[in-house]
Amino acid sequence: MLFNLLQAAIGTDTMVAAAETVTNVANATVQEESLISLAAKGGWLMLVLLFLSIVAIYLFAKKWWMIHKAGMVDKNFMNDIRDYVHEGKLKSALALCDKFDSPIARLVEKGIGRIGRPLNDIQAAVENTGNAEVARLEKGLPLLATIAGGAPMIGFLGTVIGMVQAFFNMTKAGSNIDISLLSGGIYTAMITTVGGLIVGIIAYFGYNYLSSNISDVVFKMENATIEFMDLLHEPAECDSELEDK
Repeated sequence: MLFNLLQAAIGTDTMVAAAETVTNVANATVQEESLISLAAKGGWLMLVLLFLSIVAIYLFAKKWWMIHKAGMVDKNFMNDIRDYVHEGKLKSALALCDKFDSPIARLVEKGIGRIGRPLNDIQAAVENTGNAEVARLEKGLPLLATIAGGAPMIGFLGTVIGMVQAFFNMTKAGSNIDISLLSGGIYTAMITTVGGLIVGIIAYFGYNYLSSNISDVVFKMENATIEFMDLLHEPAECDSELEDK
């Protein structure tokens, strides 16, 4: 008897849990549909904001991965370069640079290729390579900044257009003015402002995050440049023409 009661209780709990799950799924579906219908009320400007949001997310993901790879260099990289240069193994040093797809490795490779020339020429070549690498990392960030500033303006434009339409409808209604004509227009117009602010905030924080990471990479590049020029000033076997070169 007790066993049957326990089975009945377990069955009841299972049914209740299943009913709650179905209810939650239904509520989530209704909420998703309401969000889509809510966004659709913003008009064609919401399509523009959707396009800008996709571009912003794509740029952020692409630049984040590029900057992340740019900062990945073996901590013993410069020590190995110093050993190879001092031992006169310039080809080995160049081969080590080829293993790393990073701005630091490329600017050091440029400097190694200039060994034998005046130090000022070597430093100028390294600095020019560093400037080119920084420009490559920053490519696309102005567009992200433009989206951060332009998306809220587009949203505000949608609000103004919606307000104009609402007052135009009230003017056409004449003496039969209904408050729903104004409230409905404002309701629709404010949606574009919310959408523009969301896209602008995402792009703004993404831009500042990427800029901060680029600053860290630039700091590493400057340290690598100083360290490379210092090792060229050290007494080494690379002062003469080497067979390995």
